[in-house]
Amino acid sequence: MSHDLTSAFGLVGSSSFAEFLNTSGNGPARLEAGTSRSTGDGGKSGIEAPHGTTIVSLVCGDGVVMAGDRRATMGNVIAQRDVQKVFESDAYTVVGIAGTAGLAVELVRLFQVELEHYEKIEGTPLSLEGKANRLSTLLRGNLGMAMQGLAVVPLFAGYDLTERRGRIFSYDVTGGRYEEHDFYAVGSGSSFARGSLKKLFQGDATTDEAVRVALEALYDAADDDSATSGPDLARRIFPVISVVTDAGVETVGEDRIAAEAERMLAERLTRPNGPRASIGGNA
Repeated sequence: MSHDLTSAFGLVGSSSFAEFLNTSGNGPARLEAGTSRSTGDGGKSGIEAPHGTTIVSLVCGDGVVMAGDRRATMGNVIAQRDVQKVFESDAYTVVGIAGTAGLAVELVRLFQVELEHYEKIEGTPLSLEGKANRLSTLLRGNLGMAMQGLAVVPLFAGYDLTERRGRIFSYDVTGGRYEEHDFYAVGSGSSFARGSLKKLFQGDATTDEAVRVALEALYDAADDDSATSGPDLARRIFPVISVVTDAGVETVGEDRIAAEAERMLAERLTRPNGPRASIGGNA
């Protein structure tokens, strides 16, 4: 179906792309995440949809690292083994998704356009906090769907060019925004991943060390949570990992992740529970 947006493009108004869609006529048809749908059964959704699981993020000496496993589940079934859950939202930020996979991916795409649209209209990019707030607004628009069981819970991280450091923001389904200062994890395996991060986190770690810690945390989550996957050597499926520094976003190459994962698994043959936390300078 085609829509006539010619007159809407001439309007002067908000720099928000989401608001532009809603004021251009037939907005909810274009902005699915902003609509509330009734299921006709008292608000309970009978839809079975794939769900993404565990995302981890941690700050390091040069910025911030975010990693996500690749498994999507539908009930007790593995719906997809190689889903992508970590995305570059703009040059200096990344967003990871947990929850209803289809809605989460659409939310990320809208968020990417939202940031690009703002920069084109205003002539300058949003601050990191402004970007975090925009994501919160988009999440709040999905509250009706979340109340029906189709929730999206993102994790947002980036390099703050003003403060010259990496920062992490977490959210709840209502759009509540919370800054996590050191590390965080979301998804079904998040409690296990956070326990691993708490053990291994070092704020002055190099990006290479932080990448390894993220891999260890995902492996620990997969060890206790059936909805989270570890590295799949047979199918060559590995976590997606992004590093954000003052140079921008870098998606870590698959060959590098594979080599690091193989080293980690080899070490776990002799220490299945993973590396010990450093106490008093002793490993």
